[in-house]
Amino acid sequence: MQSCESSGDSADDPLSRGLRRRGQPRVVVIGAGLAGLAAAKALLEQGFTDVTVLEASSRIGGRVQSVKLGHATFELGATWIHGSHGNPIYHLAEANGLLEETTDGERSVGRISLYSKNGVACYLTNRGCRVPKDVVEEFSDLYNEVYNLTQEFFRHGKPVNAESQNSVGVFTREKVRNRIRNDPDDPEATKRLKLAMIQQYLKVESCESSSHSMDEVSLSAFGEWTEIPGAHHIIPSGFMQVVELLAEGIPAHVIQLGKPVRCIHWDQASGCPRGPEIEPRGESDHNHDAGEGSQGGEEPRGDRQDEDEQWPVVVECEDCEVIPADHVIVTVSLGVLKRQYTSFFRPSLPAEKVAAIHRLGIGTTDKIFLEFEEPFWGPECNSLQFVWEDEAESRTLTYPPELWYRKICGFDVLYPPERYGHVLSGWICGEEALLMEKCDDEAVAEICTEMLRQFTGNPNIPKPRRILRSAWGSNPYFRGSYSYTQVGSSGADVEKLAKPLPYTESSKTAQGSSSEQLPGHLLSSKCPEQSLEPNRGSIKPMQVLFSGEATHRKYYSTTHGALLSGQREAARLIEMYRDLFQQGT
Repeated sequence: MQSCESSGDSADDPLSRGLRRRGQPRVVVIGAGLAGLAAAKALLEQGFTDVTVLEASSRIGGRVQSVKLGHATFELGATWIHGSHGNPIYHLAEANGLLEETTDGERSVGRISLYSKNGVACYLTNRGCRVPKDVVEEFSDLYNEVYNLTQEFFRHGKPVNAESQNSVGVFTREKVRNRIRNDPDDPEATKRLKLAMIQQYLKVESCESSSHSMDEVSLSAFGEWTEIPGAHHIIPSGFMQVVELLAEGIPAHVIQLGKPVRCIHWDQASGCPRGPEIEPRGESDHNHDAGEGSQGGEEPRGDRQDEDEQWPVVVECEDCEVIPADHVIVTVSLGVLKRQYTSFFRPSLPAEKVAAIHRLGIGTTDKIFLEFEEPFWGPECNSLQFVWEDEAESRTLTYPPELWYRKICGFDVLYPPERYGHVLSGWICGEEALLMEKCDDEAVAEICTEMLRQFTGNPNIPKPRRILRSAWGSNPYFRGSYSYTQVGSSGADVEKLAKPLPYTESSKTAQGSSSEQLPGHLLSSKCPEQSLEPNRGSIKPMQVLFSGEATHRKYYSTTHGALLSGQREAARLIEMYRDLFQQGT
């Protein structure tokens, strides 16, 4: 039987004891992605000395993951710096010379559609034919016109009619379909080709939104996401360079890798003081999914020196360590929250926050990199887009499990070849991405090769020499790629998700009963059970704070949204303790 230990300050550390007596707050950050690192860095720079970052995985970065193969760096996660004017990620990268090798082909001032910028996108049908250029241009203009209409409902308060089912996908599909069918100039064969192209465009859109289908994305909230002006950029040396810049100012002992969290016990303010002895733990059946983040080595921590002072939060780790804290900043993904919010928080989350977690969406977008000895595509081709002609009348983007590959919307050519070699980057999202993740590399490479042969009409395309792919959906520390506003949700749900606990204006809705306090196996044997009833008059504010891309109302799904959300939560605590630090403690 393994025992859980409470972290404690060394009795020989007078500085730590002195800071504790003067109220130096202890902050635990769960996750070392961009949000967690940004929060920790901001706190440390403002004089907080008792900060710990717990990262469940074996690396920092969260959903940023750059992989070096040969002399090239490939992004399994975040790829783009979305916009430059006022984007903190851009300014950090630019100030540190990370964009000096970015080529013109890796910048875009227009709307990002995966990698397709310079050159020509080759739209190919499953019969091995190329869609004529004029048909592609006509359809693209029509689609983009309708896409711009989807932004108007939120931005200009236009009412959403019942026919659209408040769905971006339903609205877009029906609008584009009607215009194609009512076009008197197009022959039936051209109309049918354009109708099939709707599905391909919606697959691309689903990958960008990280939704299973655009039918699941809210039309009334779609325009709330805000694009930062200026060019979009790729970092040739890898997006992880930004992560490492953030981590540079954080002492090595602050970040602990391989430290998944089992449960956050909050609202413990009226519980007994933490003692050095913790009763042995029994077998637990909690889910092992946790958060995101960094380096090893842990500073010793201590108990309250004054028995009148209590720890409002206790973080229970999977390895049985118990870490008391004043504040916890939770940066785990929305996918993890959806999967385990019931076991991850004690007492339970308020109903309002649980409802927001349910309503907001997060899906999986995966990349499949295929490296070839030689290119089989022309030098002017920047992507190979797959159009299934038999999907012209389809109203769904869901496929039987054995046809998961139909969700691959196409492959982009990575430029320049001098940097990347001859590499194609495929995209797949939703439930089909999860099915892809279950296959082995050999099977995925074989299926992708057959698709390329079929759509190009070239049976001699060789299998790739190497394959690399992401698996965000099945990763227990992420359970998805990034968030979106699902049908039935709105930006208000993002605000509710971001709201710190306990709720100061209505404590009772945020607190659980005494039976939901710290479980017996985490209590000192000296602590009488009746002392667990909370003292509502002295509840410590901001015990549990929430950050991460899903908590930023305007910039959800982006790296800058994640970074800004971490800085936002740090700012709450910095303001709370402003007087303490102004007095020189």
